[in-house]
Order: sequence, then C-alpha cells, then structure tokens
Amino acid sequence: MNPDVYKRPLLWVLAAYILTLVFCYSPAPAKRDVFHSVSPQPVTLTGRVDGFAVSKKGGRNAAVKVTSVNGAPAEGTVYARFKNFEPEWKDEIQIFGKLQKPYGINLLGNFDWRDYLALKNIFTEIKASDAAVLKPAPFFIRWIRRARTAVLRSFDDSFPPELAGIAGGVTLGERGEFPQDLYGAFQDSGAIHLLVASGGNVGFVTLIVLFICSFAGLGRRKMMFAALAAAGVYTLVAGADAPLVRAYFMTICACLGYLLGRNSGVFQGLLVSCFVILCFHPAAVFETGFQMSFLATLAIIICLNNYSPPANWPKWLTFFVQIFLATLSTQLVLLPVFTNVFYKVSVTGLASNMVLVPLASCVMGLGFAYSALYALHAGGVLYWLLYGALWLFKTLVEFFASFKMSALPASSWGMGTVAAYYAGLFLLFNLPLKNFARKIAPACFAFMVLALAVQYVARPEAEVYLLNEWNRSSAVVRLRGGETFVLGDGIKEEKMLPALYKTGVRRADVFLPFSAEADYAWERLADKTVLPFKDVWPGNFVDAPRARVRMAWGLHETKDGRLWENKGYSGTKKDDVSYCFETSGGEWCIGAQARFLRKADGTVVRGRLNDTVKIKL
Repeated sequence: MNPDVYKRPLLWVLAAYILTLVFCYSPAPAKRDVFHSVSPQPVTLTGRVDGFAVSKKGGRNAAVKVTSVNGAPAEGTVYARFKNFEPEWKDEIQIFGKLQKPYGINLLGNFDWRDYLALKNIFTEIKASDAAVLKPAPFFIRWIRRARTAVLRSFDDSFPPELAGIAGGVTLGERGEFPQDLYGAFQDSGAIHLLVASGGNVGFVTLIVLFICSFAGLGRRKMMFAALAAAGVYTLVAGADAPLVRAYFMTICACLGYLLGRNSGVFQGLLVSCFVILCFHPAAVFETGFQMSFLATLAIIICLNNYSPPANWPKWLTFFVQIFLATLSTQLVLLPVFTNVFYKVSVTGLASNMVLVPLASCVMGLGFAYSALYALHAGGVLYWLLYGALWLFKTLVEFFASFKMSALPASSWGMGTVAAYYAGLFLLFNLPLKNFARKIAPACFAFMVLALAVQYVARPEAEVYLLNEWNRSSAVVRLRGGETFVLGDGIKEEKMLPALYKTGVRRADVFLPFSAEADYAWERLADKTVLPFKDVWPGNFVDAPRARVRMAWGLHETKDGRLWENKGYSGTKKDDVSYCFETSGGEWCIGAQARFLRKADGTVVRGRLNDTVKIKL
C-alpha cells in the first residue's frame, strides 16, 4: 500500500472525529425522544419497524422508529416486545402498551441491557398489549422480506434446528438461538463472527456475480453494475446493519476505482462509509460490533496490500496464504477488543479460521443455491451436499473448541497499553514498506513508551469499586502497587470474575469477607482468604502483600447518615467487620458489607442500587 494513503485529509478528519466522540460524546435522548413520554399510563404509539424482528421466548421483538405518541409528534426509537403480532420491516404500525425504561444493572464487567440499547440510541421499551399495521411497506421492501423469509424457511423445514441456525447465520446473519454449549464452542473456536452477516458476505456475493457475468461474456461496465445490484439486494436481505452498509459502500468505491483505474477505492470506501455511519449514528463508535468490523477490515486491507505473496506462486497457495494473512491480521488487531470486552482470547482461532472461513463461503453459496432449488421443489439435488457441509462446519467448530487451551481467560488492558499495542501493530503491518517503516519507527517507539508512562503516572493510589446488585454488595480494591482485594460475598462469584477482569487482573490477591459466617469457597477469585475472628481480629493488620490493611469492627450507617461501630464479639451472625487501608493520602475504610466507603477526611461515599461506583483515592 502506498504510504501516501495515510496523508489523506479524510483519514485525519475521521481520526479527529472519532477521538472527539470518544472523549466528549455520551448517548442521551433528544428533546422530542419518546423517552420523555414514559408514564404509568398506557400509550398509543405509531412508528416504522426498523430492522428485522428477532425471535425470543414468547414472541418477537423489534426496534420501531417512532413518529407519534398519543397523537403528538415524537422522535427516537423504541424497543418493542410483541406476543401475538409479527412486526415486519418497514411497515408503519400502531402499538398500544406501556412505555418503560429498559431494565439494566451496571455491574462492573458484566453485560448491561440498558447500556447496550443506549449505544443504539434506544432509551425506551414498550410491551405491546395490542398492535396493528397502519401502512404496509413498499412493494420492493415486501419482496426483500419474502426473499429472506423464503431462504430461512427452506433451512428450518429441511434441517435440524442447530444446522438450520448455522445455515441462517452464515448466509444471512439470522440471530438464531443456539444451545449454550454450541454457542460457547463458537466463541472458544474463534468462529463466532461467521454467524454474523459481514463485509465478507457482501464481497462473496459480488465476486460470485462477477464470475457468472464473465462466463456470460458481459462487458466490464455491465459486470460491475450487475455485481453492485446483487450486492445491494443481499445487503438489504441480510438486514442492512452497519457492517453490511459499510461493506457495500466499500464495494461501490472499489468498483468505481477499478473502472477509473485507481487501486485505492477499498481503503477510501472504508473511510467514507465509517464517516457516514458515525455522522448519522455517533454512538456506534462505542459499539463492539462497529469497532471489530472497522478494525478487522482496516487490518486486512493494509496487511494484504503490504504482505502480498509473490506473483509466481500457484493460485491455490496464494489463496490460502491470503486467508492466513487476513485471519492473522484480524486476530492481532482485535486482541484488545477480545480482552477488554469478552475477557477471552481464542488460541485456536487462527487455525480454525483457516479452515472455517473457506467452508463458510461454501455453505453460503450452497445455502442460496439450495433455497432457489427448494422454491422449485428440487431441493433434493443439493440436500445431502449442504447437510454434509453444515454437519462438517458444526463438527469442526466443536473440534477446535474441544482443546483444553482453546480459549484463555484474559483481563482487560489499560488505555495506555492499548494505545502502545496499536502503535506497535501499525509499525508491524508496514514493515514491508522499508523506507516508510524506517521513518515511522522512532515515532512509534516514542509513542509506545509515552503511552505506557502516562498510564503508570496517571494511576491513582487506589481505585475502589462499590458494586451493588439488588441491594447485595461487594467491593473491589486495586492499589497502585498492583495489589487487588475482593471485599464481601454479596455478589455471586460468576459475576465477580468479570469485575476482576475489567480492573485488569485475573485473580485478586486476597478475599476479605465481612462476617465469620460468609461463604469462603471462592478459590477462583483470590489467592488467599482471610477469615474474620479466625485468621485476624479487629484492631490487627491483615497479612496482605505489600499493603497495610487493618481489620476494624463493623461500620454501619443510620437512616439520618450517622456512622456507628459494632464493637464486641458475640459469636453470632451479627458479628461483622470493616477493612481500613493505609495509603499516602491517609486511612480510608470500607464498611457496612461494602455499601459505603469512609475517606480519610470523614467524607462518606455510598454505593447505589444496581450500579457500580468508582472511587479514586
């Protein structure tokens, strides 16, 4: 790739815009958003179904672009839940039901449904008690819907649920419900991305149409228009979400570049599509799907251009080398995302994708061909071939996930570490451009050192996280020296593990219960457990690595905000303790079963119901 592409004004404008959004933008409902109409009373809402409905237990759910609430004009999007109604894409519908804020628990490191919807600019839900279609979608959209339904029905009618789900996911990105063990196998094998319609699918459709048109003897211009038309229809049939729209933009730019004799259309298409998506939907910059799609595509473009195999290699070898490079570059560029979002890294992902990516293309092609034949009542011609491909795909996914080390748990990285990593990766991807690499190497190394230094210097003496889930509390303490403590067993172990990963560690140094009657079986969380009234008594110091932690009698708070201390030992469940940490800023204590923190100056910071309170000391 010519280094001049990095000088393009659009690239720098996009980078500046993304940084501005990251540091300055926070998703919030607009003035006329339907969110402001939430009330205990049912409402009558009108709007247009935005996207294909998702099957859930007991009904179908869909996002609806709102046009009015109780006859008054309104804006925004509502997440609607239907029981006895089938919402169809682009239909104008009327819904009667109660508006409500989405359910959400902001528990450190765990999934938060409310936050997930907010990133899609959805701040309100409605549980529909009645619904009706006001105006059907235009004929073309209805045709697109029928085509999608026909493809998915051909799979559902012909194959077992798991194989039908794989076929629907690979061909159209249909979000089917898989058994937990199979879904976990897709995650551990690094193949979960193949169940989502992505840019690769759009590219595959484009190439297939070009291949067919070349046999038909069409001219270059007609071939391009036919390929773009087919890719556009596929984009709509598959749902037209951000990765697909971005990929279609790139395909258009690549085709225009080819017709105009320019080879940088794909890179320019990536920049244009991302800029357009972020202009209309700024919150997408925080979405994991958008980040993964953008970074993976960028890495593949740069890597395949800079590390292209020699021209005299056999085509079959070049094909597999390019798949290897694309897979490797994707795994490398997405490593921080996997660790910071999923807390897991697939070790077998590189090997599995070498096999599963080409197989997914075969499944996709066979799937569409089978659907066409099925509509003509001739699906038997390809039935066993597609069945075998789906069975092989599922078997390989389970095989690559079966290794004991197929996926390793990983703690999240700090911002400085992420920045330093991407600076090093940028240098690695451009090493074949020797002159360019020599020019940027000093700047990349300097940036890496600076990013890590700032991360260390900016770290406070201590970070405390007060966690609350339905009035059950725990706390995580991370000291500047690296020591980590878990306080209290109010929150379940399986939810505390992601909280630890989010703070940057896989295990705490010490688990500190507040009561002698606490549940101590937390071996996965901490290296050691200190038991009150057995290992240490109030007034004494806890045996902790490189940290001074004093056990004190239980601190509590009255309704009017006064603190009192539970002194004396009774040998009952009422006996509890607090923990006081000594740092350069003085001694601060966590009491009341991790419901509040008392600073050195006496200030009290309280936890919040179903929320995480982060305190820097």
